[in-house]
Amino acid sequence: MADYIYKRVLLKLSGEHLAGNQGFGIDPKVIAGLASQISAITKSKKIELAITVGGGNIFRGMAASTEGMDRSQADYIGMMATVMNALALQEALEREGVFTRVQSAISMQEVAETYIRRRAIRHLEKGRVVIFAAGTGNPYFTTDTTAALRACEIDADVFMKATKVDGIYDSDPAQNPDAQRFESISYLDVLTRELAVMDTTAISLCMDNKLPLIVFSLDPPGTMERALRGEAVGTVVHA
Repeated sequence: MADYIYKRVLLKLSGEHLAGNQGFGIDPKVIAGLASQISAITKSKKIELAITVGGGNIFRGMAASTEGMDRSQADYIGMMATVMNALALQEALEREGVFTRVQSAISMQEVAETYIRRRAIRHLEKGRVVIFAAGTGNPYFTTDTTAALRACEIDADVFMKATKVDGIYDSDPAQNPDAQRFESISYLDVLTRELAVMDTTAISLCMDNKLPLIVFSLDPPGTMERALRGEAVGTVVHA
């Protein structure tokens, strides 16, 4: 079996994925299955894995702000939602025997470490999975931007974004049955075509730092491991 072609990986998980079919909150079966997949990858000790998790299954700051809530306040509430997801994922991973640390951009020392870049890297070097929570600690920044920022800060070899679809399409595959999936595409093309992959800040950050991005679906199980081995999975975005 081929070895992994990446050593240090930043995985971005959406909060919606943790909700499963129930559409809200955290589905214990989904998070247990996700933890099992991650355990299978990290137990070899050949991968250093960091995770950034969203909070859309609990609260979406952007959506709340469009309904009249103050944007900054809504975003802070959304950051708290990511902490809850991070703690739930930590518990599921540790039941699988995976050592983890949750690092929060907002200080809450009773439940998580405060984010410190050098400490995060040291945890990775020791074989622990690091889960980044609370975004950047600032409003107006998405969890996609947080993930791109953390990937650059920890010198990740690749940024992997797990989505509901199996890559990047030239149009919405849910609305257009003839939508075509890209096997690879440049960051510049993503921006000029205005493809809804991530917000432009996250895309630009990856492009400026020549950080490769893989957009893929976690279903079926094992897809993430195949991507790490260099198989043709999802869409690769390159600089």
